[in-house]
Amino acid sequence: MDARLDIFASPVAGKFLKYLNSAGKAVTDSTLPAAIQELVKIRASQINGCAFCLDMHTKDAAHAGETSLRLNLVAAWREAKVFTEAERAALELTEQGTRIADASGGVTDAAWANAAKHYDEEQLAALVTLIALINTYNRLNVITQQPAGDYQPGMFG
Repeated sequence: MDARLDIFASPVAGKFLKYLNSAGKAVTDSTLPAAIQELVKIRASQINGCAFCLDMHTKDAAHAGETSLRLNLVAAWREAKVFTEAERAALELTEQGTRIADASGGVTDAAWANAAKHYDEEQLAALVTLIALINTYNRLNVITQQPAGDYQPGMFG
């Protein structure tokens, strides 16, 4: 499979990606736990069908020590016993924040209150901006049909 557009060679897309990556550093450098960040990226990418991001973030998570059991169960996190309450709150917020068009009203007050029980304001800001950011990356990759499977951890860092 070939991509519809080589976003890595395009001057416009390259500049845009540079700014996105810079914005992402604010989240990476935040106090939001790295494991939560990867779970959020994986769940949003599953919902959006972004193979490129799934390839990247599952490999990055495994490289950072995440277990295959947990990675295999992210899509079914509600029924899986391997996620903490804080992780579940982040995954719920991710799902609702990713599926805004599917639900009138967007993110529910209950989902927000549950996340706020587990994360302070700065972590919530990081969580919200991360959800927005991964959804942006997902859309770029899905629209251009970026192929997946070749990513190696650290390749873009």
